[in-house]
Amino acid sequence: MTPRITAVELAGDPSKPILVVGPSLGTSVTALWSATAELLGDSFHVIGWELPGHGHGSPTTDAFSMADLAAGVLASVDTVLADRGERHGTFAYAGDSVGGAVGLQLLLDAPTRVSAAVLTNTGAKIGEPEGWNDRAETVRSAGTASQIAGSTQRWFASGFLEREPARGGALLHSLRDADAESYALVCGALAAYDVRGRLAEIAAPVLTVAGVEDAPTPPASLEEIAVGVRNGRLVSLDGVGHLAPAEAPNTVATLITSHVTAADPAYAAGMNVRRQVLGDPHVDRATAAITDVTRDYQDLITRYAWGTIWTRPGLARRDRSIAVLTALVAGRHFEELEFHLRAALTNGLTREEIIEVLLQTSVYVGVPAANSAFAVANRVLND
Repeated sequence: MTPRITAVELAGDPSKPILVVGPSLGTSVTALWSATAELLGDSFHVIGWELPGHGHGSPTTDAFSMADLAAGVLASVDTVLADRGERHGTFAYAGDSVGGAVGLQLLLDAPTRVSAAVLTNTGAKIGEPEGWNDRAETVRSAGTASQIAGSTQRWFASGFLEREPARGGALLHSLRDADAESYALVCGALAAYDVRGRLAEIAAPVLTVAGVEDAPTPPASLEEIAVGVRNGRLVSLDGVGHLAPAEAPNTVATLITSHVTAADPAYAAGMNVRRQVLGDPHVDRATAAITDVTRDYQDLITRYAWGTIWTRPGLARRDRSIAVLTALVAGRHFEELEFHLRAALTNGLTREEIIEVLLQTSVYVGVPAANSAFAVANRVLND
């Protein structure tokens, strides 16, 4: 079941590009990310999301998978994007531990939505099912406070709590205050989570950040992701344990900024225009139909046809639609003509103007092509 996910505004404002950040099990997103978010606020609109029953997140009693959790995050982000006037737009993502696992799931399940990802202290598989199931049972019987001693050892590099007692204390308090059943259900999602066999499907640029002193997800776990995805890179941080955004905020903020701003803006721009022109249902169907054979081609047309040509300022979109309709009729590409006729209406051409374009085109491309074009137009314009 898809859980209801609460979004938290951490830094920046809607005039800046959106960056979505995700928490670790047992932490609130504010306790984990606030120090890093403060450093990112000049460049990004930083939006965090809460695990169910953590921080400001509503508790749940319904089981969910990692895919369900990612779907809930996406729905929450879509609400934020709609408020920004960017319905179904793209976003950069950063997440720690289970937040990083959700990032991988988003890259797999909604590949056109995430422009770039920074995944810290995580893995394509984290721990073993037996361990997560045992922890869930313990928390259900003894509460989340039972995890404080173990988490103190698992989470932090040596010396961190002495250097940053307030930050470390806030994280441990968020663990103590987390809803036990919700925590246990996240354990259940982690027990079933394993996307190691799907990493090669991920095309977006991914930076993995490992803590050298991280026991739950050691550097080898992050290296597996960086090597497995199609465009990955690994950075390992000395003196950092399992919660890099809290332990090394300056370094993490710098890494996020450099990675996200280096991501190709043409792809993000192309996907936004493609959705605006062709509509979400068409793009969603095309994305769902991507295979290993077509993946590079879909990336190509999104990046160059939509992100480079359709975004040029020299012609209005309605004028580009006129050129496209003419070319499709001339080339007898009538299957594509159908959805570009719908796109032309979206781009501001009227029914009467489309008919005039087809009449003008028919003089130069010949009667047989025009007959087929008008048959398609008759179907579309009379829907």
